[in-house]
Amino acid sequence: MEGADVLERVEIEVFLTLAEELHFGRAAERLRLSTGRVSQVVRQLERRLGGALFERTSRSVRITPVGLRLAEELAPLVADITAAVGRAAEANRGVAGELRVAFLGEGTAPVLLRAVALFNERHPDCRVDVREAQLANTRSSLLDGSVDVLIAAFPFDGMANGPVLMTERRVLAVAAGHPLAGAASVSLEVLGDHPVVQYPAVTSAAFKRDRTPDRTPSGRPVRPGPVGATFSEMLTLVALGRGVLPVGELSLRYHPRPDLAYVPIEDAPPIERGPVWREGNTTERIREFVRAAADSVADSVAQSVAEPVTGPAAGSVTGSVTGPAAGPVTAAPAPAAP
Repeated sequence: MEGADVLERVEIEVFLTLAEELHFGRAAERLRLSTGRVSQVVRQLERRLGGALFERTSRSVRITPVGLRLAEELAPLVADITAAVGRAAEANRGVAGELRVAFLGEGTAPVLLRAVALFNERHPDCRVDVREAQLANTRSSLLDGSVDVLIAAFPFDGMANGPVLMTERRVLAVAAGHPLAGAASVSLEVLGDHPVVQYPAVTSAAFKRDRTPDRTPSGRPVRPGPVGATFSEMLTLVALGRGVLPVGELSLRYHPRPDLAYVPIEDAPPIERGPVWREGNTTERIREFVRAAADSVADSVAQSVAEPVTGPAAGSVTGSVTGPAAGPVTAAPAPAAP
């Protein structure tokens, strides 16, 4: 190969960092190099490639079209190489270190805790940090690496989605004094008759289409209502009469409110929940945790069949939700983990 065809590691690191920062001082700080060294490496790389990758003035740094294309093509390759090296090192070490898992919504916590217990039993050298996620930071936490695996509702676009761990029937949250509050059940078509409270903009686009569609099954438009920043805030907007909101029936257990009624939706598919993670961050720890989560659900189902529940199964994924929208909240069959 010609010398210009092979880039040195320092050249790649300096180039990609400067392409992100567009500032020599900040790039040098991130790389723990001097500003002069960063400038020297960039000039050396530009000479090797035969043209400018950045336009510099006394006040700004801008990437050239050629530089932008190079950055867009190099960045995923470097990320893949880094991830591959990390996976190889991790495989040699075994499942150890730390795994950061989070749950979204109280209803997913029992499933998560069973998964953590089984994972800890199998991999005692790996510490599991558990935290609760909020609607506003689910995606950003996965992207910035502060959370490795999230137990949340599907679909979650742009991320790897694991096996379905639990399902629950959908109900319509309405104000206690709403005309629909006393109905035995409703159809999805009623969404065309009332404004629907909306999830915050940062939530997954596919998730919003699934939970708060813009059209009914027959094609009637659905009028968007106000946006809530948190799930509790969205329920408060419903209680104020600002709109209705399709939710999972576990809301009866974890969000019982005298100012709300939950009405079963007779023709809606169940909500599915399971593990979500960034595909480029598929480590051995994550694979083993997802496998433990699926196995713990299978064990729970087998136990519930062997020992039938004789009373209300509050907190049990295999039990039933009691109240006006009583219906089974069942643990889904556990597909093979990735």
